[in-house]
Amino acid sequence: MTQITLRGVSKHFSKNADAAAVRDVDVVVESGEFFTLLGPSGCGKTTTLRMVAGFYYPTKGDILFDEENVTRRPVHRRGTGMVFQNYALFPHMTVAENVAYGLKVRKISRADRGPRIAEALRQVSLDGFAARRIDELSGGQQQRVALARALVIQPRVLLLDEPLSNLDAKLREETRREIRRMQSNSAITALYVTHDQAEAMAMSDRIAVMESGTVHQVGTPQEIYNTPTTAFVARFIGNSNVLDAQLVEGRTDRGTVRLHGANGQSIDRQVEFAAGLSTQGSGDIKIAVRPENVRLVPSGTPDSLEARVVSSEFTGLATNVELDLAGNRLGATIINGTDAPVAGSPIAIQMDARHLRAVHA
Repeated sequence: MTQITLRGVSKHFSKNADAAAVRDVDVVVESGEFFTLLGPSGCGKTTTLRMVAGFYYPTKGDILFDEENVTRRPVHRRGTGMVFQNYALFPHMTVAENVAYGLKVRKISRADRGPRIAEALRQVSLDGFAARRIDELSGGQQQRVALARALVIQPRVLLLDEPLSNLDAKLREETRREIRRMQSNSAITALYVTHDQAEAMAMSDRIAVMESGTVHQVGTPQEIYNTPTTAFVARFIGNSNVLDAQLVEGRTDRGTVRLHGANGQSIDRQVEFAAGLSTQGSGDIKIAVRPENVRLVPSGTPDSLEARVVSSEFTGLATNVELDLAGNRLGATIINGTDAPVAGSPIAIQMDARHLRAVHA
């Protein structure tokens, strides 16, 4: 098992210092961990992965595998296995020939290749498929051949770049479970790239959320979801509401904020502050709250804020309601809701202070 350390890693593709594809990334991926780089298109996650693989060299910073500095080491000498978004399989070859490709490049003898190919195919549940041609396989099976090809070289690190993006929804769910099972059983360190929140939350030991080349937050799926540190993380993971509020009183990690409703109405709440957020004095502040933690109550209910229903959408499991709260658009999720509120009608909301969190803008 191998620990991956990225220390102050940046990548510029132009001479413009302000146009960094990746900027000052400091991340440690522990040995045997399934670690995901998560973010929207263009956030720098694939560029970061390709620097770990050796396809790009950082403009500055260092990449270490355990204590070895591999920053300038070429791809073929890093001991990484890569699974690409488009699989990059050879259609004229059989499954076994595709899996054997990396072994041939490394000049592994024919006698030694057979057992390793068989073991790699067993790991991805493709026993008996060795003689099949690639064009005879489904998309999910091709994805597993690509995974077997990465595993057969017995890499120190497994790198996966959006490997499920070409699969339909049901197959994505089945295949992500297979990848996680395989990685857990082999205890290999895995660095995974995706833009899919559900995929990252379901598969990862820890997640780094990226935007515009920077890492906003690193944590377990539970930490990322329940305690976001920035407005971007709150909005990107689970579509959290981010509301404008005023800081009334602040201490080290908690403080009092004032939230506003319709007609000049307001309520004060004690909330937790994200690490590093200034809690001194007064002023504007951003508050994150999940839609499932917004409770709809009859207009005029004590200790509530007045709002107006913009729209409601029944999805089967829940009803998603969009509200106007004094100019803030606010989403609320009613689990197993029956009577959906009518668009345009007045309504009130309550929010438990335990579920409110002040975040960086």
